[in-house]
Order: sequence, then C-alpha cells, then structure tokens
Amino acid sequence: MSTPETVETDAPTEDPQTAQTTGPLVPVAGEEIHLPGPSIQPLLLTVGITATILGLTTSYFVMGAGIVLSVAVIVRWIADTRRDISHLPADGGH
Repeated sequence: MSTPETVETDAPTEDPQTAQTTGPLVPVAGEEIHLPGPSIQPLLLTVGITATILGLTTSYFVMGAGIVLSVAVIVRWIADTRRDISHLPADGGH
C-alpha cells in the first residue's frame, strides 16, 4: 500500500527521531469521494422484480403489483440520484 503525496507546511513541529523542528507533512488535497447514503431502494426493486416474475406464473394481480412497485422504485431512485448529483461541484472539486 502506498502513502499519499505530502507537502510541508510552515507550522513548526518537532521530529521525534532527529529532535529537530520541521514543518509537518500534510496530504495533498485531492478529489473528494462521494458515496450515496443508505437506501432501501435496491431491496424494494428486488421485491418488485421478484413479484413480477412470480406473477407470470401465479396471477396477473401479483404481476401488476410487481410492475407498479418496480417502476415506482426506479423513478424514485433516478430522482434521488439526480438530486445527489446536482449537489456535487460542477468542476469535480478542482
């Protein structure tokens, strides 16, 4: 595992190995990592797709409910993703 690039700052600190005052090493600022928050949407989409497939062999009601649930979750998921992306910096943080 490699260490991140570092730069020296003007703030003095004491190096314990050499007992000399040097500037601390601070990681270079890079791109911020964006992770989505926890969501139940993947589970609901799985339930909707499963109900749709089971409905093919059992009843049209189960299939219809699965289709409606799947479409509703997909629409909501896309809307949430678009909202999250709109809050990110336009230039990628550079």
